[in-house]
Amino acid sequence: MGFEIAISVAREETRVAVLENKTVVELYVDRAKKKDFVGDIYKGTISKVLPGMQAAFVEIGLARAAFMHVSDLSVGTEPGDILVENGDDDKGPELPRPRRQTVRPIEELLKEGQDLVVQISKGPIGTKGPRVTSYSSLPGRFLVFMPNVDHIGISRRISSDEERYRLKEIMRRIRKPGYGYIVRTVSEGVTEDDLKSDVEFLAAVWEDILKKQDQPAPALLHTDLNLTLRVVRDLFTKKVDRLLIDSKDEFNKVKDFVHKYLPEQTSRLYHYEKEESLFDSLGIEMEISRALGRKVWLKSGGHIVIDHAEAMTVIDVNTGRYVGKRDQEETILKTNLEAAKEIAYQIKLRGIGGIIIIDFIDMERERNREKVYKALVDAMASDKARTRISRISDLGLVEISRERVREDLLRTLSDICSDCEGRGYTRSATTVVYDIFRDIRRIGRATGQQKIVVGANPRIVDLLLDPEHEGIEELEREYQHQILIKPDPLLHLEQYDIVVMGEGQGAPK
Repeated sequence: MGFEIAISVAREETRVAVLENKTVVELYVDRAKKKDFVGDIYKGTISKVLPGMQAAFVEIGLARAAFMHVSDLSVGTEPGDILVENGDDDKGPELPRPRRQTVRPIEELLKEGQDLVVQISKGPIGTKGPRVTSYSSLPGRFLVFMPNVDHIGISRRISSDEERYRLKEIMRRIRKPGYGYIVRTVSEGVTEDDLKSDVEFLAAVWEDILKKQDQPAPALLHTDLNLTLRVVRDLFTKKVDRLLIDSKDEFNKVKDFVHKYLPEQTSRLYHYEKEESLFDSLGIEMEISRALGRKVWLKSGGHIVIDHAEAMTVIDVNTGRYVGKRDQEETILKTNLEAAKEIAYQIKLRGIGGIIIIDFIDMERERNREKVYKALVDAMASDKARTRISRISDLGLVEISRERVREDLLRTLSDICSDCEGRGYTRSATTVVYDIFRDIRRIGRATGQQKIVVGANPRIVDLLLDPEHEGIEELEREYQHQILIKPDPLLHLEQYDIVVMGEGQGAPK
């Protein structure tokens, strides 16, 4: 079986998995309390213009102001090329946008307090607000409509020159004058009536948006389809063998949508009704757990370790249990080749963006380094995000710059650890015990005869009363204090309380 799409719908969240040969290759999560705003169109107000960054902040009514660079501004520019991200118009909400040359600085084009219609091109990531553009794009089934650009483009994935010419001629006849269109990959072989229907539908949507622009800012003018219908619109192509949905209500909505816009695909739509959950039956839950793990094992016995830092993601490759059969270089090469494929898979599945550093195991032979580099490039070739990959350095490092198209899976499904505060480790019990000793010494020097009560995590108390009891006894002798130790299971390993009591006072309970 080739491609499958599994959609699991619950009250609190919708999850979508795209599988290729039963392997999860894409995963999307949309939570009711954390909406995906990409594609939404707002009437906003310029709150701040930053000449030094040639950017501006736009208040659109969300928790954080939106960011817009001057290159995303449709006024004060000269015509340029249409930029289709990575040559792919079928990425769903990450839409094609014009690439223009700005002829005036942003401070001459925008003023604080000015109203502007913008569309979210990239959702909030971490502490950053959404990124917006004034080039609106409305995706349909066969076309992407761009009202701010007078241009007709054909998806680069349509390779036949004859078909490209046919589609362009059709669009020249049926287009709305002055508006731009990108013909999507799924349009290959479709009729003029299909394309005309999309042109009319998208024009009606845009007219509705224009009518709402009179309301005061900030205001939501248009919202895209929910995750389920976006996936059906953008990903449910003829390559997909079946689409399964575990919710009867959502299945009926999708069935109506497919019957209206994709009637030829109706037979591939299935309502999943088995007792075992959809994601469990397809092994998707296991893949999600694996995608959140720091260590990923390779079939050979080696493993990769993925660490997320503030500025970058670092991936380390290790031979682990794999010892090879002949020589060390062959063992290292095999591990690196296997790791290259797994790393590419994990980067795409987890949605890791920004700077990625891969530390491959050092290889002596240049031809082996070239093999590993080519394996990594080939494995990343199907990536829909814009990616640049450097060659392996003498130190065995590869640098990858990958576009952040959405919040990565770790940020979506995880919170920063409250125990270690994101460090990834806690102070050892012995270190905490020695911190307590230092604090008691400070108190002992500053006070007369007192009673000192130490409250700490039970693990710390066990250390204080047994392996480190000599330290407590020595402090009692040196400072003439009675030191009482009390366990408190509510205290974190690194937390402790020290209370100094005068004579006659009882120990706290």
